[in-house]
Amino acid sequence: MDIFENIPTLSKASLAAMLRSRVTDEKKLSEIPNPALLHDAPKAAKKIAEAVREGKKIALVGDYDVDGVSATAIMVDFFRQIPYPLETFIPNRFHDGYGVSPTILERIDADIIITVDNGITAIEAARICQERGIELIITDHHTPLEILPEAYAIVNPKLSKCSYPFAEICGAQVAWLLLALLKKELDLSIDMRSFLDILCIAIIADIMPLTNINRPLVKEGLKMLMTSQRPSSIIIRDFLGKKAVTSEDIAFQIAPRINSAGRLEDASIALEFFRAKSTHEAYRAFETLSSLNEQRRELEAEATQEALALADANDTVIVVAKEGWHEGVVGIVAARLVEHFSKPVIALSIENGVAKGSARSIGNVNIHNLIKENSHFLTKFGGHKMAAGLGLCEENLAPFRDALNISAAKLNPDDFLPLEEVVGMLPSSEIDHELLDLLESFEPYGEANTRPLFLLKDAKILETKTFGKDESHSKVKVVQSQDAISLELLQFKKVLRFAPQKKLTCSYRVVKNEFNSKISAQLIINKIY
Repeated sequence: MDIFENIPTLSKASLAAMLRSRVTDEKKLSEIPNPALLHDAPKAAKKIAEAVREGKKIALVGDYDVDGVSATAIMVDFFRQIPYPLETFIPNRFHDGYGVSPTILERIDADIIITVDNGITAIEAARICQERGIELIITDHHTPLEILPEAYAIVNPKLSKCSYPFAEICGAQVAWLLLALLKKELDLSIDMRSFLDILCIAIIADIMPLTNINRPLVKEGLKMLMTSQRPSSIIIRDFLGKKAVTSEDIAFQIAPRINSAGRLEDASIALEFFRAKSTHEAYRAFETLSSLNEQRRELEAEATQEALALADANDTVIVVAKEGWHEGVVGIVAARLVEHFSKPVIALSIENGVAKGSARSIGNVNIHNLIKENSHFLTKFGGHKMAAGLGLCEENLAPFRDALNISAAKLNPDDFLPLEEVVGMLPSSEIDHELLDLLESFEPYGEANTRPLFLLKDAKILETKTFGKDESHSKVKVVQSQDAISLELLQFKKVLRFAPQKKLTCSYRVVKNEFNSKISAQLIINKIY
C-alpha cells in the first residue's frame, strides 16, 4: 500500500485554511486567565508579601534545565526590582540531584523557601522544612503523584483541585503568574511584560504546546527579544544576526546552549548569562555556554553510537544503559534514539550500581504513566507525558525493562505513530516569497503547531553536491514529474550520495533564508523515505 496515496496537492489558499484551523483557540495577552485561579497562588503571594514586609529570609530553589533557569532568572529580576534580597540555589545535577532535596536543604538557612519548576515530588524535603520551621512554597508544572508534599502552598496547574483553565504551562510561567499576584500584594509598579523575552525561551525549550495563552506569550516574547535592553537578549540577537527571531532559532540554537551548563557543569553559568548587568558579562557567559555545548555534542554523539548498538529494535519501549555515559547527555541520547526507532526510549547512565537517566516519548504514548505503572522497580521518577527522569538500582534494569514492555504492549498501536506528518504536496510554482509570508504569518511554530512538512514524491534527481567548510552538508537538485522548475533541497550534517536520474521521496520544510540582505526560500529535508 502507498502510504502517501491520500496526500493532497496544496495551493497557498488551501494551506492557509489548514494552518488557520490549527490555531482556533489562540488567546490575546489581555485574555490570560487571572493567576488567582491557580490553586494556592493567592495564599502563596500573601505569605511572600508578608515575609518581604517583615524582612524575613527568602530562598529560591530552581532547576538546572532551561525552564528552571529561566524561572529562576525571572524571580531574581523581579526581586532585584523590589529591591529585596533573594538567596538563589540551583541544584547541581551531579552532587545534589534534582530539585529541592535534603542535600540542598543542608546549605539553606531561610524562613521561607520557594521552588520553581520543581518540588511536586519533594516529600522528604517538605518533611525536613517542617521540622526546621521553614515555610515551603512549591511552584511546579510536573505531573503530581497521589501523595503530595506537606508544604505551606503548592501552586501547580496539574493539581486535580486547580481551576486554572489552561494546564499546559511551563515552570517559568507558573512562577511568572505567581509574581503577578505578588506585585499586586506589594502594590509595585513592575511591568510583568518585561520578563517575556526570558519567558518565551522557557516555553519553547520546555516544548509546551504553542496554543491558547502560550501563543501570544511566545509571539510577544520573540518580539521583545528584538528590542529588549537586557544584556542577555542583546547577545542572543547579535548571535543570531536576524531581523526577526523565530521559535526554531530559540529551540535549535539558544536552548541547547543554555541547557548545556546544567548538563555538563553547573546551571549557575546559564543563570549568570540571564542575570548579567552588562553585555560584556553576558557575552563572556554566552561564550562559556557555547563551548560547553560543543563538548555536549561530542559526548552525545559518542554515547548515541553506543546506544544504537545496545538497543533491541524489537522492544516496544527501548531501554539502554551503560556505565561511563555522561549523565548530562542521556536525555538527548534518548531523543536521538526516538528519532531513529520511532519508539519511546529510556537511556540511563550507570555509576556504582545505580542507573539514572531520562525517558523520551513519541506520538500519544504517555511515558510518565508507563513508568508510574512500573515504579516499584524505581528509587525515584518524575516528569510529564512526553519526558521523564528516573533512577533505579542496576539489578532492577532487566525486570523493569520487561515489565515496561508488557505494559506498553497493552497500548493502542496507533499511539506510537509520530505526530509529525506531512500536510501535502506543493507544486514548485507555489514556492515563492508569497509562501514565505504565508508561513511566517502562522508563527510561532513548535509543539501542537509544527512547521508544516511537505511531501516530495518520486522527484527525479538531477545532481547531488556537498557544501560547507568540511563538506558535511548536502544539496540535492530535483525536478517533480509535473513541473518544469527544478528545486534545490538541503540536508545539514549529512552527506547524501544519489545517482542522477534516480527518484527521491522525502518530506521537507520551507524556511526563510536571509543572506547578504537577500531573502529566499530554503527547502530543508526532514526525512528520506
